[in-house]
Amino acid sequence: MIHLVGPGGAGKTTAGAVLAKRLGFPFVDLDAEFVACSGDISAYLDTHGYEAYAARNVSLYSALFGEPGRPDVVTLSSGFMTYRDDVHAGYARWRQRIASSNSTFVLLPSLDLENCVAETARRQLLRPFAREAEREEQVIRTRFATYAGLPARKVETMRPVDAVVAELLTLVTAIKALHLAAPGATPLQSAIWPNA
Repeated sequence: MIHLVGPGGAGKTTAGAVLAKRLGFPFVDLDAEFVACSGDISAYLDTHGYEAYAARNVSLYSALFGEPGRPDVVTLSSGFMTYRDDVHAGYARWRQRIASSNSTFVLLPSLDLENCVAETARRQLLRPFAREAEREEQVIRTRFATYAGLPARKVETMRPVDAVVAELLTLVTAIKALHLAAPGATPLQSAIWPNA
């Protein structure tokens, strides 16, 4: 399974949909799945609060991806990797698995904090559910170190989506080659990159 993580506005959904199409894999946007199951995210947050949203989001992820070896390209919610460890009984395990997987990629507009903050806020303000500019900047400043500190490969997205997807495809191809070369790998296992 390929995970794309990062802040809102990083281009996860756009790049993920194109990447999945080029690989012939199913594409799953966790935010879209949340909306399909629980309704509008902003309304849910207003009614239940952020901690309940985070717990529900992890429960949804667990229900969708509890079985290993799926070939999906998955974009996670912007805060998914920043929740408190005790937000859900399975969260710490899921976070560790996602963070340490060689098929997890962190998408950030820029690896430079100030450029990332400016571009993330600019992109978020174009969305209908955007918060005010100062709040958007505060969120990315708070989360940037978490994203940058993940052991996963970082991909900068302040460039055309085709260039971002080309880099992701190159990285995915390298991962697949490693799995094909692994002793005892079956063709099916190599195709879906188990434990990734």
